[in-house]
Amino acid sequence: MDDLKKVIRDIHDFPQKGVVFKDITTLLADAKSFHRMVDLLAHRYLDKKIDQVVGVEARGFILGAALAYKLGTGITLVRKPGKLPYKTVRKSYELEYGTDTLEIHQDAFNKGARVIIADDLLATGGTVSTVVELVEEIGAEVIECAFLVELEFLKGRERLPQGKVFSLLQF
Repeated sequence: MDDLKKVIRDIHDFPQKGVVFKDITTLLADAKSFHRMVDLLAHRYLDKKIDQVVGVEARGFILGAALAYKLGTGITLVRKPGKLPYKTVRKSYELEYGTDTLEIHQDAFNKGARVIIADDLLATGGTVSTVVELVEEIGAEVIECAFLVELEFLKGRERLPQGKVFSLLQF
């Protein structure tokens, strides 16, 4: 995995002083690394009978769409308020600096659908824990939350269902 880690660019002091931002756009732009990342993630789920992949706004759409394609499923989008055109289920959650809200179509899954939640990065876990709640509220089963990158020192894994978190790369 070190070869994939090397392709991710560090941006110091972004979005604020003292933060080292993990810029995955360099990995996404590198065809060989992007293909390898998608293949490694998809391989994990080939025998899991996944019905749908959930992509979390916005970089999770990229990872989720590629994963859904490889698994032969569709992708469901979780978005900020007002971005989805049909009836939605909405949840608000706390951030370090305020609150945010996410929505999913109320008819996104059949009851009991087996889903993977895909996002680019696991930091504090607040966003994805809210997505887990949304997915379960409309009747699907979360098989796993899949991430390209996990910032282990932020302990986001602790806010997610135990044993249902996978990250390809850890920092």
